Amino acid sequence: MTSPMLNRPLLLEERQRVADGAGGYTESWAPLGTLWAELKAGTGRERGEGMATLSLANYRITVRAAPQGSPSRPKPDQRFRDGTRIFRILAVLEKGTNGRFLQCNAVEEVVS
Repeated sequence: MTSPMLNRPLLLEERQRVADGAGGYTESWAPLGTLWAELKAGTGRERGEGMATLSLANYRITVRAAPQGSPSRPKPDQRFRDGTRIFRILAVLEKGTNGRFLQCNAVEEVVS
């Protein structure tokens, strides 16, 4: 296996719920740090959502491995941000036999 080209800084974010004082909550995204990554585009599809069209593109995002439980280790239901682009993490797998990298299967959603 050749080493991936980790040439793109991505901000790792985690969803946080904050009580709204009325028995409910609001959601926001808290930054956990920047990880250098390699992005590889996969397949894409399009579907109608009411009055808009939702374009979905799958990505394989490779980052350096971090120990289980470390805040710098991506998890499903977190997301990567690249400026205004958002990549929702669906699954995280160890890449290769030596465990030096993680592959994050993610989807980018664009409303048009």
